[in-house]
Amino acid sequence: MRIISGKYKGRRLSAPKKLPVRPTTDMSKEALFNIINNHYYFDSISVIDLFSGTGNISYEFASRGTKDIYAIDAHFGCIKYISETSKEFDFPINTYKNDVYKFIERTPLTADIIFADPPYDFEESQFIKIADVVFERNILNEEGVLIIEHSKHTDLSNHPKHSYDKRYGSNVFSFFEKEEA
Repeated sequence: MRIISGKYKGRRLSAPKKLPVRPTTDMSKEALFNIINNHYYFDSISVIDLFSGTGNISYEFASRGTKDIYAIDAHFGCIKYISETSKEFDFPINTYKNDVYKFIERTPLTADIIFADPPYDFEESQFIKIADVVFERNILNEEGVLIIEHSKHTDLSNHPKHSYDKRYGSNVFSFFEKEEA
């Protein structure tokens, strides 16, 4: 895994092999951040990274200057790795070891970008529940976007807040917004 842009561009990170993760590929991550870069100034947004795993997405935001980042994962090893890496690089990432669904149902936080990368073997209803709770609890700021990464075998386009999908190989990013695009 490497950081593709920003202050730490090209820096390689090696997560412990025992973590139960599937990091977003560099190709997909680069395409995703090109989209985000066209809509936001990284130094003026807040980000919630759900199912953060190795912290791959959080590190990318931090390297690009985002100062308000929250990484949530239920696995202690993942949170420990993100915390240690954040300290090493002086990244402003706040970590929470928590079940993602419990977190979004209770959090007082709001964000401009909420990124969720749940396990690909989730049922479609589990993916949809993320979007439902984010919008019901009003966690997304105005002009914000919820991005859910999933496999090409999952279709989230029927959700009323779904805007569009971007496909990269077998990865799909589904974008959700308060107002339909």
